[in-house]
Parts: sequence; structure tokens; C-alpha cells
Amino acid sequence: MAEVVECEFPVWGLLPKKETGVTAFLTKYPEYDGRGVTIAIFDSGVDPGAPGLQVTSEGKPKVIERFDCSGAGDVDTSTVVQAKDGEIQGLSGRRLKVSLSLLYAIDPVRNISEISAPSPKILLNNTICKTNVWMGRTGDFHVGIKNGFDLYPAKLKERIESERKEKLWDPGHKSALAEASRKLQEFEVKSPQPTTASDKLQKEELETQVEILTSLDKNHSDVGPAYDCVVFHDGQMWRACVDTSLSGDLSSCHLLGEYSLTQEFATLTKSDQLTYSINVHNDGNTLEVVSMCSSHGTHVASIAAAYFPDSPERNGVAPGAQIVSLTIGDNRLGSMETGTALVRAMIRVMQQSETNKIHVINMSYGEHAHFSSSGRIGELMNEVINKYGVVWVASAGNHGPALCTIGSPPDISTNSVIGVGAYVSPDMMVAEYSLRQKLQGMPYTWTSRGPTIDGEYGVTVCAPGGAITSVPKFTLRNCQLMNGTSMASPHVCGAVAVLLCGLEKKSLRYSPYSVKRALENTALYLETIDFFAQGRGLLQVEKAFEHLTTYHDQPERDIRFQVTCGPNNNKGIHLRGGLQDRIKDCTVSVEPFFTDPDNTARNVFNHVPAVIFNIFCSIKAYDVSCVEKGPVFRVPITVVRPTQLPRELLRPELSFRNVVFKPNTMHRHFILVPDEATWAVLQLQCVEKDKSGRFVLHCLQLRPNMVCKTLECHKMVNVSSQSEVIQGFPVRGGLVLEVVVAKYWANLGEVVLDYSLAFHGVKSESPSITMQGADGILSLELRSGLRSEEIAPVVTLKNTVQVIRPTDSKVSPLSARDVIPPSRQIYELQFTYNFHISKATEVTPNSPVLSDLLYESEFESQLWMLFNCNKQLLAAGDAYPSKYMAKVDKGDYVLKLHVRHERKDLLDKMLDQPLLLSQKLPAALTLDVYASQTQATTGGKKMMGATLPQGHIVPIYIAPLSNDKASKGVTVGQFLSGTISYAKDEIGKKVDVYPFKYVLTEAPKKSSNTKLSDTKDKEKTKWDEYNEVIRDLRTSWLAKLDPDEQATSLYDELKKLYPDHLAVHTAMLQCLESNEPKKQLPFIENVNISDNSVSAMANQIIDIAEMVINNVDQTRLLAYFGTKTDQKPDAAKTKILMERQKTALVEALSRKGSALCRLYAITNATGSKAGDGDGQEQLSTVGASAISLDSIDNVWRDVLKFTDTNDTKVFYFLLWHAVVHQHWGRVLKILVKMGEDKPSRELDEKGAEAGRKLGWKHYVHHIESSLLVRYPPAYRPF
Repeated sequence: MAEVVECEFPVWGLLPKKETGVTAFLTKYPEYDGRGVTIAIFDSGVDPGAPGLQVTSEGKPKVIERFDCSGAGDVDTSTVVQAKDGEIQGLSGRRLKVSLSLLYAIDPVRNISEISAPSPKILLNNTICKTNVWMGRTGDFHVGIKNGFDLYPAKLKERIESERKEKLWDPGHKSALAEASRKLQEFEVKSPQPTTASDKLQKEELETQVEILTSLDKNHSDVGPAYDCVVFHDGQMWRACVDTSLSGDLSSCHLLGEYSLTQEFATLTKSDQLTYSINVHNDGNTLEVVSMCSSHGTHVASIAAAYFPDSPERNGVAPGAQIVSLTIGDNRLGSMETGTALVRAMIRVMQQSETNKIHVINMSYGEHAHFSSSGRIGELMNEVINKYGVVWVASAGNHGPALCTIGSPPDISTNSVIGVGAYVSPDMMVAEYSLRQKLQGMPYTWTSRGPTIDGEYGVTVCAPGGAITSVPKFTLRNCQLMNGTSMASPHVCGAVAVLLCGLEKKSLRYSPYSVKRALENTALYLETIDFFAQGRGLLQVEKAFEHLTTYHDQPERDIRFQVTCGPNNNKGIHLRGGLQDRIKDCTVSVEPFFTDPDNTARNVFNHVPAVIFNIFCSIKAYDVSCVEKGPVFRVPITVVRPTQLPRELLRPELSFRNVVFKPNTMHRHFILVPDEATWAVLQLQCVEKDKSGRFVLHCLQLRPNMVCKTLECHKMVNVSSQSEVIQGFPVRGGLVLEVVVAKYWANLGEVVLDYSLAFHGVKSESPSITMQGADGILSLELRSGLRSEEIAPVVTLKNTVQVIRPTDSKVSPLSARDVIPPSRQIYELQFTYNFHISKATEVTPNSPVLSDLLYESEFESQLWMLFNCNKQLLAAGDAYPSKYMAKVDKGDYVLKLHVRHERKDLLDKMLDQPLLLSQKLPAALTLDVYASQTQATTGGKKMMGATLPQGHIVPIYIAPLSNDKASKGVTVGQFLSGTISYAKDEIGKKVDVYPFKYVLTEAPKKSSNTKLSDTKDKEKTKWDEYNEVIRDLRTSWLAKLDPDEQATSLYDELKKLYPDHLAVHTAMLQCLESNEPKKQLPFIENVNISDNSVSAMANQIIDIAEMVINNVDQTRLLAYFGTKTDQKPDAAKTKILMERQKTALVEALSRKGSALCRLYAITNATGSKAGDGDGQEQLSTVGASAISLDSIDNVWRDVLKFTDTNDTKVFYFLLWHAVVHQHWGRVLKILVKMGEDKPSRELDEKGAEAGRKLGWKHYVHHIESSLLVRYPPAYRPF
């Protein structure tokens, strides 16, 4: 029997605290566990119901405030109603029952989800509520409506969609499909080849039912439930109730007070387990439903401050601290932060400074910025730190291992933010990742490295970057492993909380600057690992506390030293361009800034008589009177000396042989890219047989004022001896290229590699090409300066870009939550853009002035929302247009865009800002490329390929699009966008591509010989033409009039004047029966037999339609359209006349058929009661009694002689025809087809009626439950 080996599992490694000294510190000072300190979590939202987030170590509420700063949870509750008989009318149309008999007692329980529905309990200032909570202060109730799916994170939405489909759709659908298939099979057995018209129609109906059921399942889309929301003031606070019962029974739902006052929260439904709470703004006119956009924020908060009284090893770093959850991730964008959310979160921090001060901010969020020297968001971050004294901790980013990959924040205009890198310890490797062997502690391969592009360190300290801890309840799990600098940052944040707690207990003063200096000067520098990843080293809490207590009264405590270097006022010295082979002078300025504005530099420097400078990778400034406390500021210096390839090399390549890689081994190379290079190829192969390894390849070049991702290649690859890894990527000549080959940190074992880097290049005069279609042939010169290259230029156009001007733009002040203390009002500029899509495609909106700017933008936000013609939100996007693409069908759309700033004059300048709407082409277009001007001019032989010798120049010629390829309906400024590549090499063709823009010319006009104006009789006088115009004008107005006496009088007059003019009769038909769906859709469930005007109008339509039908020679018309070609001289004129006759005939037959169906339906509904009415009603009924299905079928067959069932002009008659035959499958198919062109509530409601007739309850429920979401009463607010 094998021996059992007992060993203790390192549970302390699940949420590591030993490595940074937190465990030892709290053992020594248990009361310094963050008590009295408040942490603001800028993230995706914190779940107060998650394990460990209920109370602090003192028993106080853990999460004391929850706000969704993004606006994604906002509900417009500006509609005010009064209760009547214990009910109010919700915006959904439901009667909401307000139980006036319920008295709500007070209970200290805060988790409403744990309270039984029949007797909900509400915390209300710890006193018994003697009056009914539902009795508002004024009796007013604010009502709104919210789509439940708007509150769901993406993964939760996927789960609920699957569960709802499995529960609400699949059982009924499978049963209905089986029944329809069985009926069709039985019919085919009974009538294998139907001969009669009725049998053929019956078979078509059964086939249609199977077809429509299959299609409905394939295209099934769940938009989620719509919840009524009720807000009222009970005399003491605002309260809200979300009707998750979907039946109006509010007594079974949770009644919540504002979270900041009550700490009340609830679970939305039992199935989703989504925790939500509420806040109310604008005097009850805006309800903020706070949920979460991901599980990220809860995990972050748990690392910082979770408290498990029964499992202290699972505690966060500061279990005594309290948390304020400020959601900056916008659920409409997945979880992307927005300027709106960031500013509102910072406003909340500022507002709290006078009441419940927020001491520390953790922000495990960020994006890469083009530059950090300015930006609206960065300015406000500096204000929060410098003016309000809040310590700001931020994750450095997960974009390593290359240098200069720090995100914003911490990379803003000052160096006040504490940036945190991610470290993995030996215990973490075993406990969290189950590695079979412990390695020495190291930074994760992917943690972002400093310096920032403008020279600052970027990473202040590093901390454990992984943890297994609590996640929200909606994940249906207790805890989860997450790793990233997002996990390292809350570790440092929690550490700062325990430090501040200790300082507060000792009544010692501090500032954000003194805290950051203490962390820097006491961190444990790890000699064996990358400096740029660890910053000053691994966080050490005990030493930091000793530093803060020892030097709490030093003169520089409240001073921030602003270091500016060089002409661009960079935060450090960063020399990366060129060979760095000569001496350079760099001007360094240091300016002190004080938290106390009345202080002066003289007062401080009286205490700092001298400064010593030590130069070793940085300039360190010490207080000579107390050198042991460490530098008071540093000037970072980073100098990159690249390798230059010798010009005499025939093949510009670098090779590296037998390079040994262990876990997290990184080989970093800096190469000055040859001026003529445009792409490079990196090749790797394992030297040793039967060995392989997992590697990260990161190749990066920096361009001025552009993000580090602009020119980079970042790949994870597996390298073995059996196959060679080849990776190509674009490069820019003259810039330094960093190439990092790194073995992934968790990939155990040793691997030996050979790898090489080769440069190639084919250059044109400009990296981006714009071609004016009206200019004709475009000539480009190509050059290769490195080696001979094979070229085969290809121009591919994939998108059409339309310039849209706003139809409306308005600047207005925002509400109280958008006022920066004390009274800086923020304004909103809201644009409205309207556009039409002629064919289903993918669109990408882009506001070019604001694009690709967030933290560095001079404006706070640039969020857009796309709505269809029914006000349903389809998609949303923000500053980064390439991230957001929306699939749209044919139809009309409205896009709303908002921009925010506190200066109204800046917004006023943007009132006419255009929008670029990029639409994906159905098929990519290519431009023809030629080797000579002659071939391009004559459309001769295209250029298939050529050899471009080293140092030579070869011209190419690009021909414009032919007329048949140009887009129809081109508007001014419209262009096509795509790419151009020059290389024939497969790798070069993929990576060495450049943007290409083709500006379209006006669409070619059709040949005039098809116009009616050229077919007019030559003998026709001007007076005759005048009379024709008057006739056509009066006829067109007849179709627009209401069917009253004036219309009848005009029709009679026109009929006498122009008895043979068919347009007069069709205009009157349109007058009697407008094209509105409400008036043309058939009766299905409710046939109105009491309204005699319906029958009278139907008879009138039949009479007028007969005039048109009798005036058209149908035989001649059929003969004409059956003729293949017409060679007569007047063929064009004949064609126009015949087309007009056909159109008029089809419309007349269709409207006649619909009218006959109406009368038939009324007759059947009336039945034996037809003779019980007055004389006029009896007359109509008698006239209708002669109508049979055969007569209707005859009209239907006549219609199909001249058109088919896909003709939209006959849809309504086809609907009526199917209804009178009770072919509900055909009805549904036509309704679905009509809805694809232009969806409407009326069509869906008729579809639900048809579904009821078929017995398809699942379909009826699906349609009726989606109406409120698909047809909302108003546009969703920003």
C-alpha cells in the first residue's frame, strides 16, 4: 500500500498577503486593519451580496454606497401618475397594484432578497414605520420602464437567454413543429399530387407552417422582459420598486430605499441572482438601477477589503475598510469605461470630502493614451489627488512584456497616481495555478512595463497579481481565480488603507505624496527581475508604515514635486530615437506644488538647505538633513541604444543562435530599423528535439503622440522543433524597434531556440493614399532600398463611408449629479443623425474629431447610441470606433451622440459636427492596377506582378472604378475605404498594408432616351403640357386627402374631365384606403360588424377598382410582357404606358381583393343576424352575401398573372386572402416578410393573433412579451 503523504495546502496563497508583509503587519497591529478608512472602487460595480462583502471587522456595513456612474442603469421616471383604487397605470400599460393595506415594519436586515415576499421589511432610520410606506409625500408616483437585459452583464445575459429559450420557447416550438410536420405528412399521403385549387392552397399552407416554424427557431432572438419601475417619496426618502412579477403585483416585489441611506439591495429574479440597488435623481425624474457590468469589480473589492470572520485566511488586505462602489464600466459597451462615468465618479468623491471622506481610490481600469501631457479626465484626476487629498492607486496594465506599455492611468500629466505592476510569488504558483514546482517570485510576463512614453517610471511598486476570492452571486459560484494588474492594484490599495488606518489611530498627518514616497522608498527591490516591471520593487507594508510614522512631520510631506524635462515638458528623460552616439543636454525643471495654497516654496526650502544628486538610471534628490528617509523626488532616465544593421549587408537580417529560455526568460533587442524597411519577419525554431515551449512575441515601435499599439505585433505562439514559427509585422523605417522574445512564466522547463529577424521594404510616396475618382488614373512610384522584391499591387475597397450632418443639435445643462463641486456646471451637446440603409449590412459610426481619444481628450465623453425607426436601442459605442460595429437591416435609423464639457462655448463651436458612417460593402471592390499609362488608359493588360530591384523606382497606375461598380445614390463627400498592398510575398501582403481612400464622383445619369419627356408627342403645345401638370398635381393631392365629401367632389370632377386617366381612380383608391398598416391589416380576432362605414367603403373601393380593371386590356398587357423584345420605333413610350397600366391594374386588383375579403369576413361574422339591423345595414349585408371564396380566389389568380407573392404592393391582399381561407401559417409568413422591410407594433400584434389561431402559445408569448422592448415609448437616455 502506498504511503500517504500529508502536506498543508497553502491557503494563504489564494489571496496572498504574506509576500508584502500585510499578514505580519496585521498580526502586530490587528486594530489597523483599515477601520475608519473608505475605499472607492472605480470598476464594473461591487456586489454587496457576495461572500465577504457584508460587514467589516467592526460589524459595520461593508459596501456603504453604490452608484452606476455610466448612466446605463438610468430609467426615465419623469411621468407622474396618481393612484386610483389602489392601482396606478404603468408605462407598460399594466395596472400596478399598490397594496394600501401593507404596513412595513422595520428590521435591521439589509438584504431584501432574504426577506419573504408577502411581508417585506424595509430599514427606515431604525424606527417603526407607522404609516404606509406606499403612501407618498404628495401622492405622486413617478413611473418608467426598464429592459431587464439592460442590467445584465454579457455572460449573465447569455445564460438567461439560454435558460429562457429552453424553458419558454423550446417545449412549445418542438411540439408545434412536430404537429405541423405530421399534418403535412398526412396530407401528402392522402393527396400526393393535389389537383384542385383548394388542395393546392391547403398544401401550401401546411408547407408554410413547417417553413415558418423552422425559420422562427433559426432566427430566434430574445430581447428580454420589460419591467415597470415606480418611484415615490415617502416623506423621508425616495423609494423605488421594480415590477419583476410582470403582472403588476408590486406587493410581491422588492421595495427599496436609496442605497446610500439604507444599504438595501435585492436580487432581481431567482434565476439571474443579480444584485441590484437604487438611487434617485432629479427630484424623482430619474431612477438609477445599480447592477454590475461584469464580475471584475467584486473580485477587486474582495482583494482590497473582504472580511470572512470564520476564515480569516480569505480576508482581503484591509478587512476593516468600507467600500464605495462607483461603476465606471458602461453595460451598453460591454464593460468599457466612459468619460461620463469617470467624471461622475470623481464628482462623487469630491462631494464626499465634507461628509464621509473617501481616502483611497482603486482603479483597475484604463486605456492607452496617445499622449499624457493634457486631457480633461487627467486634469480632474489631478484635482481629486491634489485638492481633495485622495490617494489614487491604478493598475499599470496587462500589455507587456515590451517597454513603454503603461496605460492611463497611471500615465497622466503628473506622477501622482500610484501605478502597480503584477508579481507572482512561489506560494501563488502552487495555490492558484497548481504548478508542479515552485519557481522564484517574478513579474508576470504580460504585466505592462515602464517607462511611460514621456519618461516617467509608470510602475511605482509591484504586488501579487492574482487571487482566488469572491465574485458576484450571478456567476453562481463562490469564488474565482483572476489575474492581472487589476488584482495587484487593489492589493496595494488595501495596503494603503491599513497604513492610513494606523496613521489615523496615531493622529499623524499624511498626504497622497507622502504615501507614494513611503511606498517607493521602502519597497523591496528584486535584483533578479525586470526593473521596468517592478518599479521600485515589491510592496512592503511594515516598512512603509515605519517610514510614514517616522517622517510624518517632514517639510516635503504635503509637497508634490513636478519634474519637467526637455522642450516637451516630459515627466522624465527618455532617449529612444536614433543611435544615441553623442552627448545630449536635457533641461530638467523641478517645481514644488503644495496641498496648502497659502504655503510658499520659501517656507519649505528654509528647511531644505541643500540637495544631493546621485545619477544611476535616475536623478535622486535627497534632503541632506535626513538622507536616510530616501529620495524626496526622482528624475527617471531611460536611454535606449539600438543596434544598427551595417549598410553593406546584402540581406538585412539579425540571427540569434542557441539561446536558452527558462520560465519568464526575456530577450529584449532594440534595432534601428533601416529607412527603407516597411515590414519585418521574425522566425523561431526549437533546437532540441522533442521539446517545445510557449512564447510571447512582442515587437513595438513608438511614434510621437501615438499609442504604443500603433505599430506593434503581440502574439502568443508555441515553438517546437517540428515546425518553424514565422511571424511578420509592419515596421516604420528610421524608428527604433523593440523585439521581445519571452518564455511564458508558467511554461516550465528549459528550451533552446534559434531565431532571426529579417527586414523587407516596398515604399510609395505616401503611407496613406487618397484617390479622387474624377481625377482619372492615379500614378504611384514604388521603391525598394533593401533588396530586390517581388511586387503585385492590390487595392481592395471594403467599406463605403457616408458623411452625415446632424438634423438636430442642442446644448443644455445637465442635472445636479453633473456639477463639479462647488458649482461647476457640466453641459451636454446632443446630436441627432438620421440615415437610411437600403440593404442589410454592418455599420460603424465615427465622429472623427473625437475618435480614439478618452483620457487625453479635451472633452469628457463621446458616447453614441443607435436606434431603429421604433426607438429600440440596437447598439452603442464610444471614442474608439474600430471596437464597435452594428449589424443593421434595411430601414431608417436614428443615431444620437452626446459630448460633455463644463465650457458651453466649446460645445457651441461643435453644433454642426458631421458624422462618418462606414458601411460594409456586400462584396469587396478592387481597382485595376497597370504597369503603364497606356495600358491603364485603354484598359489593357493588368499588372500581375513585377520585380523591383534594389534602389530602383517602378511606377504603377491605378485606374478609377468603372460606372457599373460605382455606388448608386452617391452623396456629396461619400468615399470608399480599404487598403493597398504592394508586396507579392504572402507575409508582406498580409502585414504591409496601407489605408486607401477612394472619393466617389457623382453617379452617372441614365440615358435620356428612356425618359417620358422624350416620348411626348411633338405636336403637343405648351398649353397641353400645362394642363397635364395641373391634372397630375390635382390627382396627387386627391390621394393625400381624407375620404370625405371634398375628396369625393374632387374625384367626380377629375373623373369627368379625364375619364380614361387611370391615375385618377388609383388616387381615389389610395384616398379611401390609406397605406397605413392600421387601416389595411386584416381582421383576425375582432371583426367589427357594427361599423357600417367599413362595408360601405369596401363597396366603394370595389366599384372604383372595377373601373380601372375594365379600362385595362389585360390580354394586350399580358401579350406585351410576354414579348421578349420590342423593336418598334416608339418602344420606349409603349413600355412606360404599359408599366403604368400594369401598376394601376395590380393596385386595383389588390385593393378590390382586400375589399372583397373585408365584406366576406363581415358576412361570416354577422351570420344569421344580417337581417336584424336597419335598412342600410341590410343592404350592405345583402351585397356582401354574394361574395364567395371562389370570387376572391379569382381576383387572387388575376393578381398573380401580373406579379408574384414577393411584390410588396400586394402584401395586404395576400394577407386578407390567407385570413379568409384561415391559412394562418401564410398570414404569419407574410407578416414576418413585411416586418423585415419595416417592423411595426401593428404587424407584431397581428402576428400574435395569427399565432393564437395556430395554437402556438410559445410564439404568442414571445411576441407579446417583447413588444415593450422592441417598441419603447421614448429613446433611451444617455
